[in-house]
Amino acid sequence: MTDNKYLTVTDLNYYITQKFKNDPYLHKVFLQGELSNFRYRRNSHQYFSLKDEKSKINVVMFRSYFDKVKFKPEEGMKVYVVGYVSVYGPQGSYQFYAENMEPAGLGALYEQLKQLQAKLAKEGLFNPEHKRKLPRFPDRIAVVTSASGAVIHDIMVTANRRFPHAEIDLFPAQVQGDTAADSLVKAMRQIAAQGDKYDVMIIGRGGGSLEDLWPFNEEKVVRQVYAMPMPVISSVGHETDTTLCDLVADARAATPTAAAEYATPNLADELAGIHQLQSRLIAGMQNNISQKRDRLNRIKNSVIMREPTRLYDQQIQQVDLLKQRLQNSIQNKVNNSLQNYRLLKQRLLSVSPDKQIAGMKQQENFLTKQLNDNMRHYLKSKRSDFSKVVQQLDDYSPLKTLERGFVYTTNEDGETISSVDQIKKDDHLNLHFKDGQVTATVTEVRK
Repeated sequence: MTDNKYLTVTDLNYYITQKFKNDPYLHKVFLQGELSNFRYRRNSHQYFSLKDEKSKINVVMFRSYFDKVKFKPEEGMKVYVVGYVSVYGPQGSYQFYAENMEPAGLGALYEQLKQLQAKLAKEGLFNPEHKRKLPRFPDRIAVVTSASGAVIHDIMVTANRRFPHAEIDLFPAQVQGDTAADSLVKAMRQIAAQGDKYDVMIIGRGGGSLEDLWPFNEEKVVRQVYAMPMPVISSVGHETDTTLCDLVADARAATPTAAAEYATPNLADELAGIHQLQSRLIAGMQNNISQKRDRLNRIKNSVIMREPTRLYDQQIQQVDLLKQRLQNSIQNKVNNSLQNYRLLKQRLLSVSPDKQIAGMKQQENFLTKQLNDNMRHYLKSKRSDFSKVVQQLDDYSPLKTLERGFVYTTNEDGETISSVDQIKKDDHLNLHFKDGQVTATVTEVRK
């Protein structure tokens, strides 16, 4: 019998592995079941089983995937797992390789929480600039929690131990169940209705599952925490649990004891600090008094205090010097003014009005004589010119012509007639003689 028909175990496992890999229904498998044989291995891969009423399958979840799981898996817990199926060759067994895991029944809650957190974050409810500073010495502290739980007990014990002065008022509310959200909002509204009576508020409960802590993820509870008029400390669950109330509060405490410590100062530390400041103040005052005393002694023993007149010796000498300078300055000022006065007086005498008046009178007489001579000469010249003009006018006067027997003729309008063309028959003409005038009528016109 030939050996070629026989496969090796490795070949068979490899062949089955390829079948798993090439099967499209096994690339992404959504599986639900109950955790079995789960033993948490710190900083390592996790090996466990998933089972139901009839079957079981081995599961491997590598560390890189398990570190992303947001809850603590426990034996017997029902979970949803996403991954793929493959063969583990060394043992020849097939197993499930998990990539994601969520508690069964909580997937919708996780998705709802994620969406609400994104919505409120977009509105800015979680922004750091909205966080208020906790008061250092609160007079009254309001606590919203269950009246029967250990939370209020831990808070009161811690607050009374640290700062007995603070008054703790409990506003009981349901912290679990369907009506817990309304109960929490009602209690917070009672606190807000009292105005500024309370300096800080603590809201909290003990740890639990996501369903147990869900009232502190309700939108109306988160918005009421944001709207509180005083700073709010959230102490919901344990350190690993984070609710939306933790994100919106002004401070978050891992435990009720830590919340009370955040809300109150340690009286012993404060008193020690006061005593320390008191000691520093006394030491500072004593040091200041000592310095002032030393300074006073130095002043008392100084030369000035023993011989006070030395204090103003230099000032007296300075006054004498300034006095001499003032007198010299005044004398120089007077001398300069006197010299200026004499110069001005001499200038005034040189421009005396009497001399100016005498000069002006002499100039007036000269100008008057010159004016008269010019007027006589001008009149004489004009008389001579006038005589010449009269003689010329007389020489050219038509009266001279008339005296020699000539006559000049005008029409009725007074126009001089110089041509027969200006005359027609029956016209009336004026004939001007040297000693009178004659009116004539034209009886004939000849050229």
